Amino acid sequence: MAEWWRGSVTYQVYPRSFQDDNGDGVGDLKGITRRLDHIANLGCDAVWLSPFFTSPMLDMGYDVADYTDVDPVFGTLADFDALVARAHDLGLKVIIDQVLNHSSDKHPFFAESRKSRNNDKSDWYIWVDPRPDGTPPCNWLSVFGGPAFTWDARRKQYYMHSFLPQQPDFNYRNPAVVEYMESVLRFWLDRGVDGFRFDTVNYFYKDALFRNDAADYKIKAEPDGNPYYMQYHLFSKGQPENLGWMERIRRVMDSYDDRATVGEMGEAHHAIRMMGEYTAPGRLHQCYSFEMMGYDYSAAFFRGKIEEFFTGAPNGWPMWAFSNHDVVRQASRWAKHGVSQDALARQAGALLLSFQGSICLWEGEEIGQTDTELALEELTDPQGINFWPEPIGRDNTRTPMVWDASENGGFSTGKPWLPVKAPQLARNVASQAGVAGSVLETYRAMLAYRKASGALVTGATRFFDLPEPLLAFTRGDAVLCLFNLSPDSALVDVAGVSGLEGPSQDVVLQEGRITLGPNGFAFLTVTGPVSVQA
Repeated sequence: MAEWWRGSVTYQVYPRSFQDDNGDGVGDLKGITRRLDHIANLGCDAVWLSPFFTSPMLDMGYDVADYTDVDPVFGTLADFDALVARAHDLGLKVIIDQVLNHSSDKHPFFAESRKSRNNDKSDWYIWVDPRPDGTPPCNWLSVFGGPAFTWDARRKQYYMHSFLPQQPDFNYRNPAVVEYMESVLRFWLDRGVDGFRFDTVNYFYKDALFRNDAADYKIKAEPDGNPYYMQYHLFSKGQPENLGWMERIRRVMDSYDDRATVGEMGEAHHAIRMMGEYTAPGRLHQCYSFEMMGYDYSAAFFRGKIEEFFTGAPNGWPMWAFSNHDVVRQASRWAKHGVSQDALARQAGALLLSFQGSICLWEGEEIGQTDTELALEELTDPQGINFWPEPIGRDNTRTPMVWDASENGGFSTGKPWLPVKAPQLARNVASQAGVAGSVLETYRAMLAYRKASGALVTGATRFFDLPEPLLAFTRGDAVLCLFNLSPDSALVDVAGVSGLEGPSQDVVLQEGRITLGPNGFAFLTVTGPVSVQA
């Protein structure tokens, strides 16, 4: 189906945490295959798998040692092929992560590269000479702490790493690197994958002159918990050459039928604008950022982000997400805005699934799962350990999926790699399945409603001017969407609509006046010119 991705809903699976099939406490591909029915029954169009490639797992698979094989902890290539086949049988597309900015330092290419300055792989990574005083060439910082350069005594040079020192960055100014990465994409496309999610999609090219990054123009009253966010990264990422690489990727994708891409825009400045640039015609199909993964839960915020994208990039296409494997879950982040945890979770799901663009759900979001409180000794995430206790790390959101109320939540018969604690155990799939009004059934109903509505899949958005905490917009010329983003009741006068359609929460409609209870939301059929007033 042409452009199946436009307006689609993708479900993100973190392989370590979804389902353990062999009892070793770590999720695996066979476990995912066994649980694909859950994703299909939810009503999603695609599943995105976080990395499952051969890796020493210092960054839980985002440090790749072999781009064309499966790490034994997750299974085998045959297991992957079986997963793809089962997903396709269920009508699900399969999108896999591609971590192409950097590899593990255990990758054979890096082992060769660091041997000398004149071997076959010597220029495959970013190597730089020290300044006369022995220091790195510029002030670039690593996302995971410290300088972005590590000294290597064999070459008497620094190599660059945007993340861990064990994750050296590739040199995309070397044509051989680009050609190799294209071959990696074709390897997986030939195995039947339907698309790729590109990690850190704006990081590939760095400034050739190694100029210093600037101080963040958003002056802060005190130092950030992570110094990386005190810089404006003008030169260490986001270079114009990245766009040429996006175009090469698109040409590879277009040589196959019905394939799609989505890029992760890791940018604290102008992320929405860059999403548009990266999804312009001939580049990526979709792009998402962390813009909606913060603590703002206001009508003005959501309206502003959507209007900014479609005004600035009418020919681009966004993917919106409220959570993923790197951030605090929305049920925890936005808790103060909910009259109850369930009410907030139901509303957040309805809100996200009403947005113009494609949508990505994070595993557990559909049961209103919250972050897990972890002690330092329970952490595995290098970012969380390095910056303990703040900013909070990523393990808290990565704890295992909870399928039922049994020990370990039905995730594993062994000790899970991260603990399943009582607050999370209380929110499980089995206890919500078939229960009217549960978070899970609300998500299922909302996904079915979205899929059946052409307006919600691709219709344009028109917002109405209302005071906080009210958000109102039409999709296409068919649906009016109303949300009360607070734990207090609100009244709205509407015209040009008839009755309710689709899922709703705590709403009363009486002769053109709508009462939206705490975290209330409603969808109404448009019958004529619409007006909305508070």
